[in-house]
Amino acid sequence: MTTLAPAPRTTSAAGPPARFRDLFAAEWIKTRSLRSTPWTIALTVLFVIGSAAVATMTDDAPGSGPAGFRHYDAYPPAGYWTLILIASSMGALGVVSEYGSGLIRVTTVAVPARGSVVLAKAAVTAALWTAVGTIASLGSFLVSQALLAGRHAAVPITHPGVFRAVAASALLAPVCALVGLGLGVLLRHAAATMVTGVFVLLMLPTMFSESDRWSADVKHALVSAAWKRLIETWEPDPASLAYTATVSGSWIVYALWPLLTVALAVLVVRRRDV
Repeated sequence: MTTLAPAPRTTSAAGPPARFRDLFAAEWIKTRSLRSTPWTIALTVLFVIGSAAVATMTDDAPGSGPAGFRHYDAYPPAGYWTLILIASSMGALGVVSEYGSGLIRVTTVAVPARGSVVLAKAAVTAALWTAVGTIASLGSFLVSQALLAGRHAAVPITHPGVFRAVAASALLAPVCALVGLGLGVLLRHAAATMVTGVFVLLMLPTMFSESDRWSADVKHALVSAAWKRLIETWEPDPASLAYTATVSGSWIVYALWPLLTVALAVLVVRRRDV
């Protein structure tokens, strides 16, 4: 008489779930391992600060009375439109490059919690571009004021409204980078993501004016319009017929755009197959 031997016990090959700090470290390694990243960031910062220097040197406006903050010198649109474009594109490339190469499949097999992967990417993107934006913003302000000092038109950072302009310009980079990342997760194609990012962040605000209430409301809900309001140090003219955005509303726009796009990306990536 023979007896059946008990089946051998099998142990699960799956290890403990990845911790968020491990995901953050992995995403940081991916980001800094790309040779194009430091060069792109360095050239962007130099261009932004250089545009402030050029704008200041070509500003022939005479001073009248006490020196006031010239935000159009410290933060010229050309430099910061470029920053918006580069930050949103780099944020998107952190995602769409993985979809294009198929690396995203390896990532999701290793870490089934796809939402955590997106949040780790967002955390790395926010940290990196906050640092970049801070360097660019402070550099632009310091360079412009150093040049204006020769004309006795410089102001300190404690001048009313200046710190708000510095902070808004520093946070513009991470806001746009996170919007680009969210669009990259949603669209998954490089060309479509780039075009959508440029349209939403740069082109769409120019299509609306502040002369009508509905048009002004749409314009004020966009990132670049919010940045433009935050760097202005004066209050709107009560006699003006334009509908001007509020400072508090512009800060809300800054907060809602990255939060909503990243939250939507996390929701979609959990329900959609890669």
